[in-house]
Amino acid sequence: MSPAVGAVRDGGTGAAPRAGAEPREGSPGADSRVQADSRAGAAPDPGEERALEALDGAVGRLGGGPRRGQREMTRRVARAIASGTHLLVQAGTGTGKSLAYLVPAMIHAVDDGERAVVSTATLALQRQILTRDAPLAADAVEALTGRRPVVALLKGWQNYLCRHRVAGGYPDDDDALFAASDAVPRTGAAGLGEQVVRLREWAGRTATGDRDDLVPGVSDRAWAQASVSRAECLGPACPFHDDCFPAAAREAAARADVVVTNHAMLGVVVAGNPGVLPEHDLLVVDEAHALADRVRSQGAASLSASAVARVAATARKHASAVVSDLEAAGQGLQAALAALPDGRLSAGPPPALAEALAALDGAARGVLTGVRQAAGSAGGAQGGGADAGGAALARTAVSDLVDVVERMTSDSVAQHRDVAWVERPRMGTEPPRLTLAPIDVAGPVADALFDERVAVLTSATLALGGGFEPMARDLGLTLAEAPWEGVDVGTPFDYARQGILYTPVHLARPGRGISEAALDEVLALTEASRGGMLGLFSSRRAAEEAAGVLRGATDLTVYAQGEDQLPALVEAFAADEDACLVGTLSLWQGVDVPGRTCRLVVIDRIPFPRPDDPVAQARSEAVAAAGGNGFMSVAATHAALLLAQGAGRLIRRAEDRGVVAVLDPRLRTARYGAFLARSMPPLWPTRDRDVVLGALGRLAAM
Repeated sequence: MSPAVGAVRDGGTGAAPRAGAEPREGSPGADSRVQADSRAGAAPDPGEERALEALDGAVGRLGGGPRRGQREMTRRVARAIASGTHLLVQAGTGTGKSLAYLVPAMIHAVDDGERAVVSTATLALQRQILTRDAPLAADAVEALTGRRPVVALLKGWQNYLCRHRVAGGYPDDDDALFAASDAVPRTGAAGLGEQVVRLREWAGRTATGDRDDLVPGVSDRAWAQASVSRAECLGPACPFHDDCFPAAAREAAARADVVVTNHAMLGVVVAGNPGVLPEHDLLVVDEAHALADRVRSQGAASLSASAVARVAATARKHASAVVSDLEAAGQGLQAALAALPDGRLSAGPPPALAEALAALDGAARGVLTGVRQAAGSAGGAQGGGADAGGAALARTAVSDLVDVVERMTSDSVAQHRDVAWVERPRMGTEPPRLTLAPIDVAGPVADALFDERVAVLTSATLALGGGFEPMARDLGLTLAEAPWEGVDVGTPFDYARQGILYTPVHLARPGRGISEAALDEVLALTEASRGGMLGLFSSRRAAEEAAGVLRGATDLTVYAQGEDQLPALVEAFAADEDACLVGTLSLWQGVDVPGRTCRLVVIDRIPFPRPDDPVAQARSEAVAAAGGNGFMSVAATHAALLLAQGAGRLIRRAEDRGVVAVLDPRLRTARYGAFLARSMPPLWPTRDRDVVLGALGRLAAM
């Protein structure tokens, strides 16, 4: 026990630690879907024992020792594969979950000749799997079975370099782009032209064409000059067809035993494109808590007058299409959207907007006919030359526009499949846009991802409110044909001894913005801690106000989101144990800064969705219409997940100590507060300000 934190128990609150106080799924009485292990006392299952033997081999090669949670997870994954049961596995930070699922997945692939797909949410985790965990697991499985499993990486088509585009097979949309490459580079970040020049140099030596292998990276605009979408690809007509990076990646995936991909690719599958992934009978989703949101984002579509104008310009330039009607329809769309306020269109597009969309649909289809004819002529005459590339760009742009408009003129809003809203960009001069997004992705996810295969979904935050049911509903497991179960394999950390959860109930319920009293609390906590503070705020304005207060009242270094690229800010924060980092939602997940650098996490309020969030509104209404509690199913579940993720930034290693302060009394006073608190790591709770300030002071002095 750390004296700095452990001494808090002697401070006189009288509260007992709540670690282990709540039943967890996977234990008797926790959930009707999760039963106690009926095999207790029975002979070990040979398949599970083989997986554990291989796991021990992998961990030994890493130089580590056995971990109870990791072994339990390996056993459960092996059992799920054998039984055909979907599995939710909550595994805390430090469990070693990558090896725990890779080992049984690889054994299954080698023994049964079946393929496994592993999906990750972050680039960092993807690289960890490919460079460290997968080779270790493959070594161990090879030693056990005599055959080494083959692992391949697969991403979306546009993540790979297009040799034909780099060679000039596609025209440039920005005529001034390459002229700029001869100009004097800008100070600081490389200018666009400089980035493109470096990208082209890299194209001559890369063996993979994978964007993530280009270090340092380039902007999206620069990368667009070297890549094409799948629809823009010329296929067999391309002169580089036999040396195509994205095609090679797909061929490698088709030969592999384990394919590593990302959640965006799963979103493409859910959207109706199953062929983007090779056949597989096992799907492992790491960081599964992020899957539903990624699928929703993939399924969203936006439309504005400027987008229509860009499509028209592309069709005119690269296919010599007559686009006057399309341009006029775009102007009609702008007029219709300009007359509407920001916000949700509950009944779908009103008459004027519906009329504008219908006109746009007809005009876009007319242009598409001409563009397709031009693409056919260019392909036949040029055999993959620049004219064919330009025509492909035009065809794809117009086809995508037609698809979006077709969806927006359908009855999807009336049928409560989609939600529509109007919004105006807060920055720049972009005109208002119409956005459409799916309300519920559970059904499509269940059909596209879980049908006829076993799914293993894992994360450190799956048991929201102490149970797996909310996340299972959100991910579609409750709709899948195969049964599912959830298990919490625990964590190597003793949260109740390593950290404190402080809720200052003397503060008023948060209103609009952040109150002076809450800012005073941020200052007092940070001064006691002498830095080492990660501030997670519900809005950019609140984060900026907090940064201003800290900079004005202390001599601490304060980094604020938006003042530099996020990776650079996190790196600077990690390098200075007395610095502070404040920001919004981008910091709530994925920031891994162990040790004294992060000894205080401040959360300004319970992170409910915005009251005017159209997707959250529509989802809540759908739950209520089905007889459920819309608030608990949507808003509370959303907040619970973010609180779990945000509080999880504090304890990343067994040696970490610190305080999570949630400056929202509703966590302790509201009826739903217990649900939210049970979703968070089981830190030792207190309301005593003096106790917390004392603990932070001792931590600062260590």
